[in-house]
Amino acid sequence: MTTVSLTDVASYLPGEPVPAKFYTEYPGAEDKLRDHPMFRVPPLRHHVAADETNADMVERAVQPLIERHGRDEIRGVDVLLVHSQLPDLPFVGAGTEVARRLGLNPEWLVDVANSGCASFVYMLKLARQILTTTEAKSALICNAQSTAGQWFTQSQVRRLAQAAVPGDGCGVGYVTTSSDAPILDVATRHIAEYAGDMTVVLDDGRKYWEPGESQLRIGFTEASVAKVLARGNRLVPEVVTNLCRRLGVATADIDALITNQPNRTFLRNWREALHLPAERHLHTFDEYGNLFGAAIPITLDRAISSRQVEDGDLVVLGGFAHAGDFAGAVAVRWHSGRT
Repeated sequence: MTTVSLTDVASYLPGEPVPAKFYTEYPGAEDKLRDHPMFRVPPLRHHVAADETNADMVERAVQPLIERHGRDEIRGVDVLLVHSQLPDLPFVGAGTEVARRLGLNPEWLVDVANSGCASFVYMLKLARQILTTTEAKSALICNAQSTAGQWFTQSQVRRLAQAAVPGDGCGVGYVTTSSDAPILDVATRHIAEYAGDMTVVLDDGRKYWEPGESQLRIGFTEASVAKVLARGNRLVPEVVTNLCRRLGVATADIDALITNQPNRTFLRNWREALHLPAERHLHTFDEYGNLFGAAIPITLDRAISSRQVEDGDLVVLGGFAHAGDFAGAVAVRWHSGRT
């Protein structure tokens, strides 16, 4: 069987860090969820500029890959997979624009709409499948998150507890048919019974595309938050444990665990359930907030640069999406070609 590697990752954070007071000092109505552990405010996050698109962020995130591997090598990728947390246009994904900007001509181009905060894991699985069953030799996978500086800064939404947690950014991965940093296994679950539990709300009852005065927000209630916490606490340890069982290793043998990072409560509960010390569960929540799908590649890039991830480490990337309709984990035996 062809060996497929996560050969490299890179990332981009827009603008200057935005402090918590951008939200906490903003006048607004009381939100009964404000003190809930799900919405504890990180000190910092980044926001996209007013005219910054998902394709802009991907283009900037890919530049380090071009510098390390050469423009021709990146332009030659056979597969392009893109997940945009907030699409810039109706109907049209960012993938084709990304290909145009970077001068790509991929045989496979897919805008991935599902798997949310765990979409990097899902796209690694898709890339691995394509590279092992076709003549394709390389793939570029891209996670762009741009809701924080656009959706969550709206005047009516900014006053809510949910607004202060997200941050914007983009993470990308370069995947090749090589033994550089082999993908050992991927475990994923689509949990259809939870489909539809992730909701958005407009107070005037209109559809999101109809004109009106109210602003779109996530439909969090005390009951829905309790469900998400219970599911998330269970799903991520389950899928990581299942992956480790398939590999024949204990979860305590993981050298570096990187997950999506909705809040500190999940991060603590996941590492405790997997019997990992805090220093082996890496995250960037305090610096960047909840980066949704971009969290895994951005945090991995930062961990490699800071040497928190070393050659030979067993790295596990995992997470869950939305209200629990997807969960996945992937194991990589890391080797960095960076100098």
